[in-house]
Amino acid sequence: MRIKREADYAIRCVSHLVQRPGEIAAIEDISKGVRVPKDFVAKIMQKLSRAGIVKSHRGVRGGFELARAPALISFLDIIEAVQPVEMNICAIDDRRCSLSNSCAIHPAWVEIREEVRGILAGRNFARLKPGR
Repeated sequence: MRIKREADYAIRCVSHLVQRPGEIAAIEDISKGVRVPKDFVAKIMQKLSRAGIVKSHRGVRGGFELARAPALISFLDIIEAVQPVEMNICAIDDRRCSLSNSCAIHPAWVEIREEVRGILAGRNFARLKPGR
């Protein structure tokens, strides 16, 4: 499985907010803090907002804050907000592979995908050390 740059940046954005509990962070602050271009951060934060991971605040003092406690935000939540967790296309949608019903490897891909999802679901932001 390959984590795309957007998913990596999304995890870094959430980590930035975790280190500032109760604060509303402007796009500019998040961008500087995670060293990601402002336009890219804005797109990521909108996706995280739609997924219910962050709350958006409008206005002059607007920005973003966490929508739930760090212990309730998993890496899987963040990654799925910006990209699907895929191993092989047949593990996602067996209708896209004509061999899924007869392939001995198909069940292995499905099992591996679920194991990876479980690992990502078990990793939450409460486990991260500040400043890392």
